[in-house]
Amino acid sequence: MSQFFQIHPDNPQARLIKQAAAIINSGGIVALPTDSCYALVCQLDDKSGVERLRRIRDVDEKHHMTLLCRDLSEISLYARVDNRQYRVLKAATPGPYTVILEATKEVPRRISHPSRKTIGMRVPENKIALALLEELGQALVSTTLILPDEQHPLTDPEFIREKLEKKIELVIDGGACGFDATTVIDLSGSEAVLVRQGRGDPAVFGL
Repeated sequence: MSQFFQIHPDNPQARLIKQAAAIINSGGIVALPTDSCYALVCQLDDKSGVERLRRIRDVDEKHHMTLLCRDLSEISLYARVDNRQYRVLKAATPGPYTVILEATKEVPRRISHPSRKTIGMRVPENKIALALLEELGQALVSTTLILPDEQHPLTDPEFIREKLEKKIELVIDGGACGFDATTVIDLSGSEAVLVRQGRGDPAVFGL
């Protein structure tokens, strides 16, 4: 049975953030709000957690996982960022964008794309997500909370609890989110490529 925390979206309670971080550090999977929609997250070094995320989403290892980061400097720890990419990322973060970049050796191989060695990167503009990242002191593995039998991301925390209470350890109720996932941009090549149109305006990437 998953736990259910109601956390204030503008002033996250430090006590609950610490408890959520402890759940993640002990191998738990958490559903949390972002600035686009709800996401599922687990600890970066948690192999079984990543496998569980994939089972819940019903996706294979070729599906890009995303690392939630606190800021642009943390992105550069996990992904190779040249001057061109840095300028674009500076304009687009934080925000509802997932950017695909070449992974560094700091990213476990089980998380990066098996053939391309790329990884999705994201800096959310959500106070609950950022507070949790700050408490943990490292990036989180994440994936959009779209279930195999659903067309759109889940946005109602009570419904998420009903659907996943036996599959995850914690649902964070930070209020309803939007129905749109992030806009996904592939920056790993010489030109930016729009992979998925979501909440973010791709014009910031010149698309």
